[in-house]
Amino acid sequence: MQISAVSKEIKEWSGSALIAGVLEGEIESQINLFKTIIKDTFLSKRFNDSKFEGKKSQKLSIELIEGKIKKVIFVGLGNAENLRINDLRKAAVIGTRQVSSYENKLGIFFPWDAFDPSLAACAVGEAIRLSSIKDLRFKSESKEPTPINEVELIGLDTKSTKSAIAEINPICEGVKLARELVSAPPNFLTPYQMAKEAEKLANDYDLDLKILDKKECEDQGMGAYLAVAKGSDLEPNFIHLKYSPKNAKNKVVLIGKGLTFDSGGYNLKVGASQIEKMKYDMGGSASVLGAARVIAELKPNDTEVHFIVAACENMINGSALHPGDIIKASNGKTIEVNNTDAEGRLTLADALVYACKLEPDAIVDLATLTGACVIALGDEIAGLWTDNDQLSEQLTKAAGKAGEGIWRMPMQDSYKSGIKSSIADLQNTGPRPGSSITAALFLKEFVNSSIPWAHIDIAGTCWTEKDRGITPKGATGYGVRTLVNWIKELSLSNN
Repeated sequence: MQISAVSKEIKEWSGSALIAGVLEGEIESQINLFKTIIKDTFLSKRFNDSKFEGKKSQKLSIELIEGKIKKVIFVGLGNAENLRINDLRKAAVIGTRQVSSYENKLGIFFPWDAFDPSLAACAVGEAIRLSSIKDLRFKSESKEPTPINEVELIGLDTKSTKSAIAEINPICEGVKLARELVSAPPNFLTPYQMAKEAEKLANDYDLDLKILDKKECEDQGMGAYLAVAKGSDLEPNFIHLKYSPKNAKNKVVLIGKGLTFDSGGYNLKVGASQIEKMKYDMGGSASVLGAARVIAELKPNDTEVHFIVAACENMINGSALHPGDIIKASNGKTIEVNNTDAEGRLTLADALVYACKLEPDAIVDLATLTGACVIALGDEIAGLWTDNDQLSEQLTKAAGKAGEGIWRMPMQDSYKSGIKSSIADLQNTGPRPGSSITAALFLKEFVNSSIPWAHIDIAGTCWTEKDRGITPKGATGYGVRTLVNWIKELSLSNN
């Protein structure tokens, strides 16, 4: 998809379809803008007949028999004083879903003046691209929808938006990769295949890659990670990708939970646990690998980035982890396993210890960690846990710019008593109340206190059961754009 800004007026533009944003309360003056395309009296009547007033998410499609444009979709934006960048995203998505059968050129005409041109171009371009992606890899007869080949953002300055627009496709390709990894069935995306995907990234984008096998993980003392992997016939793969620009001034580590399938182990997922969807328990690793693809292509300056995934399955066999087992992580801490379905934090424990040995300036992990986070925040907002105010502010800003919901949650130190064991250093789950907080406190036990660290729980945001905003039903690719925005800002701050 080719996306560009064009400094044209509506009367000069031609293409297959036009999406036009309309502000509430200013209908007549806006009708005037389109009189060279549609007769103003006719348009005014259509607006009146359909009760189209420009309210948020209202839409009106008009097919044109004559002229240079085949179809116009008017989308309401609400009042001008309440207009936000996310309203442009939503309007772009609503309009795009009305023109899926129109190939060739799509035009977008929005009231851009209230926004920074680069931010507006990026938000709308990403919305169109990401809402258009369909994953048909596993269909025997894939009926590919007619693609939108070209998008023009009408009335935006070409020069001021050029660099932002150039980043849209790389960013969206990273989100697409994350979505495809999450959507892939567990008999396809195994821990080995996850490592092969990382190897492909390394080869395609000149990244450094290290993959630790079971023996090498044993040598590093990764008893928590390997305990989870014992129940599967498939070998674990510990993945470490690195992007290293010359003269880097920052070093950060991104860690993604990488359970390619989670049965729950002997605490088997039953009832309404949605075991059939547990292929998405590697959503954190998908986002991290998606971010790796974007960072490797955009090549931000000054920041060295490490991408880590402890990939494995949580299954049941004669060697599997028992409830009640005591295991030892690579920092020497012992863990009483009181629930084998709280396995993600065990794999992350050894990944966090490994990350700390790299002596980074910050660590961020993404994980589909707790159902409690979904209960607290729903499926549109991820939970953020960190003791570091600066890191919290940076990640919140990065998520806001991406239009990805995030909310800082408390790290209540007194709750730590809930994960204390009477026979080991820790137990891997605490009481049900505040269980997403005790999960974060458990992870904190494996991070050096001198290193800024943040944990993002994406259990709710990783997957959607229906079309939602820029995301068609299924995997969302949540977190890719937040991580990329964060890395880019770290890089810019040193320029």
